[in-house]
Amino acid sequence: MPGLQSTFLAMDTEEGVEVVWNELQFTDKAAFMAYEETIKATFEQLVVVDHPNIVKVHKYWLDMKESKAQVIFITEYVSSGSLKQFLKKTKKNHKAMNARAWKRWCTQILSALSYLHSCDPPIIHGNLTSDTIFIQHNGLIKIGSVWHRVFAKALPPELHSPGRTEREDPRNLHFFPPEYGETADGTAVDIFSFGMCALEMAVLEIQSNGDSSVTKEAIERARHSLDDPNMREFILGCLLLNPSRRPTAHDLLFHRVLFEVHSLKLLAAHCFIANQCEFGGGGWEQGGREGRPWGGKAGCPWLGVPVLCLADLWPENVVEEKTKELDLSEVMAEIRRAGRLPVQWRYSEVSFLELDKFLEDVRNGIYPLMNFATIRPHSLPQSSSQALEDPQKAQTPTPEPFDVETRKVVQMQCNMDWLEERRQWHLTLLLILEDKLHRQLSYDLLPSDNARDLAAELVQYGFIRQDDWEKLAAFLEGALHRPQLSPARGAGSSPEAGGQDGP
Repeated sequence: MPGLQSTFLAMDTEEGVEVVWNELQFTDKAAFMAYEETIKATFEQLVVVDHPNIVKVHKYWLDMKESKAQVIFITEYVSSGSLKQFLKKTKKNHKAMNARAWKRWCTQILSALSYLHSCDPPIIHGNLTSDTIFIQHNGLIKIGSVWHRVFAKALPPELHSPGRTEREDPRNLHFFPPEYGETADGTAVDIFSFGMCALEMAVLEIQSNGDSSVTKEAIERARHSLDDPNMREFILGCLLLNPSRRPTAHDLLFHRVLFEVHSLKLLAAHCFIANQCEFGGGGWEQGGREGRPWGGKAGCPWLGVPVLCLADLWPENVVEEKTKELDLSEVMAEIRRAGRLPVQWRYSEVSFLELDKFLEDVRNGIYPLMNFATIRPHSLPQSSSQALEDPQKAQTPTPEPFDVETRKVVQMQCNMDWLEERRQWHLTLLLILEDKLHRQLSYDLLPSDNARDLAAELVQYGFIRQDDWEKLAAFLEGALHRPQLSPARGAGSSPEAGGQDGP
């Protein structure tokens, strides 16, 4: 995680989910204690920030040691890594980003910024780069490091934040506008940074020269490589040097390059999803040939009308199931015109797979409803988070690595790469668990390593369950003994070790 001295992948044993354990360490314990209440108040604010496109801060506490102090806070784990890592992988096979994916990513990032900027007082991210934007395995975008500027601004000069900003890395200087760090800078700082992220997403990479900063010439080349005039206008508006002329995040959500989902369609989808989750009948009673849900009707909070409580009894693939009952030649909608033939749409002209996919995307948060709401300041609720009361609990141990894994491995893949500088093989193992969680592990192989010991170690550290040990050991055995390219003959990496589906 950018800006932190120590981060660990951890297991929340209360909720049973993977999280990230973050440590901010201070060497001046006396100064830290003098501003303890300020630090607590700052993290109380961060804990209540809640948006589907923002990495959630779950909990925090302060840990005092003999000569130093630290803030420990637990954040949401985003499974597929940073945007920069994803773009680098994409660039290997593509020259440009898919326009539809680019629009969806921009919409989600702007939705998060619009939420932060409409808080009262506004929350400025101030550390937005492609390294602080993360991707879930289902395509959901989340921006991280929201804590950084809020925390740094709350601290007095004598207690400087120990967190490193992305701006301190020369390769990231181009993400920050000229006015950054001035007394009067504001939300327009984030718009400029977003514009650079949008440009990098569109071209996949803005070339830099080694460890040096990205030059103005490289940025100009990236701008001129954009073929879509609407995309170019959208990005250039974000990168205006005068901060007062940059559009707001809310305005950008309605730019013609992004605003492609009709608001009525989105409202209907959210109403449908909400009915599945919140307004269900809760049981069945027998009546005639079919069961009927209890409860009748409930109100829809967005449309302001009563809706029938059927949806929570419908499966996720309800559209596909319902289409089997339809006569596809039947007219679905019609526009009547005086003196001319009507315009008709039949069920056969509708892509039900696209509708199912759209509902899935809405369910996963890809199209949040708040994008289309009227912008208005909102106050963050009071946090219910409390620092740990028991002093013994505040003495933070090393995160326990021996939690027992109970989920079944349903698919395994591994890859072997030869690391020329180290003269050894590097193993990358991808495990897909039954709840669709993707777990990617990597390891530098030693000459003494064997498959059975490696599998046993993964069980010991809670990466796989005991019942999968034998299956994984056999899979690794085959991968490790598969004929490899001789390092001396030097292709640099081995062929794929292949994949295997679990039972």
